[in-house]
Amino acid sequence: MASDATTRQVVAEVARELDAQVPALTAELAALFLDLIPAFQGDEAVRELMAASTSSNLSTILDILLHGLPLDRIDVPAAAAAYARRFAQRDLPVEGLLRAYRLGQERVVQWFLRGLGERSLPSAVLLGCAQEVVSVVGRYIDQVSGHLIDIYETERKLWTQRTDAARAIALRTVLDDENLDLSTAEAMIGYRLRGWHIAAVAWVEIDTPNAAKWVESAAGVLASAHGGRPLTVLADDHTLWAWLSGPPSMRLDEKVLATKLDDASPLRIALGEPAPGVAGFRSSHREALRAKTVAETSGEHLPPVLSFARVSIAAMLSEDLDALRTWVGRTLGELARDDEGMARLRETVRLFLETGGSFTDAAARLHLHKNTVHYRVRKAEEIRGRPLTDGRLDVEVALVACQQLGHRVLAAEPGH
Repeated sequence: MASDATTRQVVAEVARELDAQVPALTAELAALFLDLIPAFQGDEAVRELMAASTSSNLSTILDILLHGLPLDRIDVPAAAAAYARRFAQRDLPVEGLLRAYRLGQERVVQWFLRGLGERSLPSAVLLGCAQEVVSVVGRYIDQVSGHLIDIYETERKLWTQRTDAARAIALRTVLDDENLDLSTAEAMIGYRLRGWHIAAVAWVEIDTPNAAKWVESAAGVLASAHGGRPLTVLADDHTLWAWLSGPPSMRLDEKVLATKLDDASPLRIALGEPAPGVAGFRSSHREALRAKTVAETSGEHLPPVLSFARVSIAAMLSEDLDALRTWVGRTLGELARDDEGMARLRETVRLFLETGGSFTDAAARLHLHKNTVHYRVRKAEEIRGRPLTDGRLDVEVALVACQQLGHRVLAAEPGH
């Protein structure tokens, strides 16, 4: 058999090679989890935590194998612990969490075996290295999984003890079970559903200090803009769901609502459209969630209060960003490149088309000379390689997607 020193040296070499590829390997694992584990789908916050947890665990495993760190001194990575707590808060099954660790274990071992196989090693050394990797990775996964189950179960107990827990369960049932009749749904949540409803989702970023305080303040912000107290429930410790009820003419002005949030506030609010009855209660909530997804996807250039009506096209298109990015690139050509010059041309063309092809009106909207708009439009057509009238509707939709979803649907600059 190979010596322990030789085994550690070879394993460390492979670990060093893999450590240089952590971002790409993390992306590969994240794609695998999203494809195979339904619990990770449809929730941007869970996906972000999953990626952070995956990267932390992978780096920790590689550090252990690279430096020979003792397993009994390794703590659960902070991102992995936060990930388990979010799973508990969203009432997602712990089995999905554990399955991700088993899938990750299998893939990490495969990467190491492939790295070992690329070396001309004596069979004894190869066997010793393989045994070392399988043993260390397996023990790490067992140790971390056990701790994560404890973290998950503790958080579930704390979460269900909160005042809003029972209402949250009832609300989720009303939202998910379309077979419930109106009277039963009203009785479950203690709220009248026969009027018109506007749903809101308020949230702050995960790393926001005093997150609970900010999220809870959203109820007062909404009440001041509406005149009545909203129905609210904590979806998790960074997110509040809310509903406002009133007559069919009820509207919430985004600008007025935004004035209630001062510049120092990290709070963001997404709004659904007004709709009647229990069906409207559900549909407005779904729209608010979709508007939130657009806000999170696009970055920071959208306002702190965002209605579904404003981003409805992007909201419906953003469910498959990879397919959308391909379509935008095919529709706009080089205009879909992610740089400042192309961004100026896209915005000029978008407003030009939005104003019915009027150079004068577009120039007024952009505060430019009409000749400048004319030049930019012609330049955009040259870059696209065909007239804007060729597939004009597709062009307009693609430009809206670029404006509202930003770099997530744009092609990288050359050399990046």
